Order: sequence, then structure tokens, then C-alpha cells
Amino acid sequence: MKTIEQSYIGTYEVKKSKFIAHLVPIVQYKGLQAKLKAEHPKARHVVYALRYLNEFDQVVENSSDDEEPKGAAGVPALNVLRGTELINMAVLVVRYFGGTKLGIGGMARAYASAVKEVVSVANIKKYEKEFTYKFDCAYSEVQKREYLLNKLEIFQVEREFLGDKVSWEIKTTQEKLEEFKALLTKS
Repeated sequence: MKTIEQSYIGTYEVKKSKFIAHLVPIVQYKGLQAKLKAEHPKARHVVYALRYLNEFDQVVENSSDDEEPKGAAGVPALNVLRGTELINMAVLVVRYFGGTKLGIGGMARAYASAVKEVVSVANIKKYEKEFTYKFDCAYSEVQKREYLLNKLEIFQVEREFLGDKVSWEIKTTQEKLEEFKALLTKS
């Protein structure tokens, strides 16, 4: 599986119809369709497709044709996400009608092409599940812990300074977490 860390925009045109695809991490999806409709009041449709992992590591998928003919917009967009094994993201496609009807097949190809266009410009990386790890240390060990975390490139770090100790919460891949734990036992 693959994913992205930031949003991307791609444009595709066919028979004067313009398709603007927005590929975003799933955390940025909520409310984006309404925002795009407000930003593009003359656009006819804002179609979406999304794929993400739920808390049980199951793939959840959804799509909307936004009043386009059933199955002619959202499903072709979703199929591109499936085919490229993208996860934890959504794609929203804003369509401006160009005056020439594309037909259901032409419309499906156009939406899929718009999504392929934005995927081609996106910086896609391998998806790695992240785990949360909590630990405590004495104030005198803070610099050592920071050094280890930086050395392993673990940057999702939260810490809380308590009365007699420092409480940490880090988020990283399983591989880096095991390496960090091994280094902790050595120090």
C-alpha cells in the first residue's frame, strides 16, 4: 500500500470540459467538498472517492457521483485509487461542463484520467503503519532520549515535564520503535 503526506492538484480537459482533481490525505477530507463547491460556484459537480484504514486495519472505501450518472464518476475515481494501491486519502474532482456531452463512457474515462493526472504529480510513499509508545525518564536523561530520537529520525514526539520525571509519547513505525527500545536498554 502507498500513501501521501500533503495535498496535490491536477487538471484534465476533454471537449472543453475541465476536471480539477484534488488529492488529499484523509485527515484533510472532512468539509473539503463543501469548501470546493463554495470556491467553484460555476462548477457543475464535485465528485469524490476515498480509501482509508479503520482501527481494525480494514480498508474502507466510499465514493459519490454528485448527481452525475450513477457509476460514471465516483467509481472510476475510486478504481484509480484501488489500482495504484493508495490508502488513507481522498480525491475530489471539480467538473466544469464544456458544452459537449461526453456520454457515460467518456465521462468515466475523463474522471479516471483526472485522478491519474493528479496521482502522477503526487509524491507517493510506501505506507507504514505507525505505533504509539509511551515511556518515562528522569530529567537527567532528557538529552540522551532526544539524541536517540533524532538519530532514528523519530519526529512525532510529545513530552510532558512532571514533578519528578518526564513523560514521553512517540509515534513511529514498528521497525524504528524496536530499534529505539533496543537502544534504550543499552543506555
